[in-house]
Amino acid sequence: QLQLVESGGTLVRPGESLTLSCATRGFTLDYYAIAWFRQAPGKEREGVSCLSASGTSPNYADSVKGRFTISRDNGRNTVHLQMNNLKPEDTGVYYCAAAFGLDCPTLIRRISTDPQSYEHWGQGTQVTVSS
Repeated sequence: QLQLVESGGTLVRPGESLTLSCATRGFTLDYYAIAWFRQAPGKEREGVSCLSASGTSPNYADSVKGRFTISRDNGRNTVHLQMNNLKPEDTGVYYCAAAFGLDCPTLIRRISTDPQSYEHWGQGTQVTVSS
């Protein structure tokens, strides 16, 4: 069974940096597109970044472009999200997701439209950006 465990979230001040990690179990990342989502209180879960299995350029939401970097370590079955120059609007619970046979636009759109359709959400990790 696919299992995802997010970690690294904490309280930070605006302008600071933070790196999140997603440890995967039950599958290999080599052939999976990987993505990060976040959800603020009272708002829908939104796609933040995605990296395809084919090695194409990563995708980023406009709100984080230039500040966040997604990466993968297939040997360790781990996904990372490097977040720089954090802003209060980045606050939320961050989740990772992985899918086989989907390109990034399809993965982001499908899960954003219906988050419950994805069956392998972890507990997420809370990121709070506040002064």
